[in-house]
Amino acid sequence: MAERAKQLAPRDATVREILGLGAYRLGNWSVALTELRAYRRLSGDLVHVAVELDILRALERPDDVASLWAEFKRWDARPVVYKEALVVFASFLIDQGDLDSAASLVLPARLKNDPFPEDLKVAYVAARVAALQGDTATAREVRDDVLLADPAFPGIEALDRLL
Repeated sequence: MAERAKQLAPRDATVREILGLGAYRLGNWSVALTELRAYRRLSGDLVHVAVELDILRALERPDDVASLWAEFKRWDARPVVYKEALVVFASFLIDQGDLDSAASLVLPARLKNDPFPEDLKVAYVAARVAALQGDTATAREVRDDVLLADPAFPGIEALDRLL
């Protein structure tokens, strides 16, 4: 139905967004990237840049991940959008083995009272980086902060195994 809607209204940002997110959930990376880029171009909204970065990671296009991140940093993104993209980019750097660059983006990651979900994600990535760098004290401290804020935070088990 979304494909049909696109045929009827190819310049409708919402239709392109739905197609892009649907393709992303199905793992159809090329379609997802095309549609989400169209959404961003049509709407001017940066909300899905983190998904675009994740798609480029999945497509194994590291130069494009770095290029989009560099471009994104020049844009005026809302804090929540910036932090979501930061989580994906820092995770990309971890995957690339560039722990120092990842650490420079997310450490130190001390949480304030009643943190936002995106702050928990940044802190989680910071704990991963610290653990991978062998700084288990920092990793445990940040992990504990995340758990205190959200005892059911996804991925804690994997972080515990890493520690």
